[in-house]
Amino acid sequence: MSLWRRALSEFIGTAFLVAGVVGSGIAAERRSADPGLQLLENSAATGALLVALILALGPVSAAFNPVVTLAERLLGRVSTREAAALAGTQILGGAVGAIAANLMFALDGVTWSTQHRDGAELVLAEVVASFGLVLIVLGTVLSGRVEHVALAVGGYIAAAYWFTSSTSFANPAVTIARTLSDTFAGIAPASVGWFLLAQIVGTGIAVLAFRALHSARPPVPGDAVPSPSGTETPR
Repeated sequence: MSLWRRALSEFIGTAFLVAGVVGSGIAAERRSADPGLQLLENSAATGALLVALILALGPVSAAFNPVVTLAERLLGRVSTREAAALAGTQILGGAVGAIAANLMFALDGVTWSTQHRDGAELVLAEVVASFGLVLIVLGTVLSGRVEHVALAVGGYIAAAYWFTSSTSFANPAVTIARTLSDTFAGIAPASVGWFLLAQIVGTGIAVLAFRALHSARPPVPGDAVPSPSGTETPR
């Protein structure tokens, strides 16, 4: 699969993902007064959208997340050039998605978030959330169960909204994009740095754990498994 097609798929998928996260957050905030119900509506919409996007775009490229692309790079499944191109389009797509969500709800295209998300507990939560997400992606995709990745990822994110105190951003492109909306799903730019660091740390631990868990698996000659970014590599 050509790199430009994979990059386009990542752009479209990440844009829709962020539009879903931000848009459903705005809708929940406007239509429900209870914070728990708002989070339920936001998490359900995000999880369902992830399933649909991965099923639709998975045959081309469906990481929608720079830390998933980073994990692929660390495992040697994509080159540095490919990883940079895919991550760049994911970040750009996320920004477009946030702006679109704002405009769809009659807000200014960019409304910088003032919602500070600070504290060691939130940083820890992002490490945990990112670790779990990357391990689930690698475990389902690289073990040859590609048909299960959409449900696994969508279900995990919907659940992680609830069991992590940070509500599981677990995605640098989504985190950066959410600074552009001063709404339910937003995050103040000043809070982003620690979230990104935590996501990278969680990803590194997940890659180490994956290698430890799967290093003993015998290779299957001639068998190839599609990666989240659309390439095929013998396992």
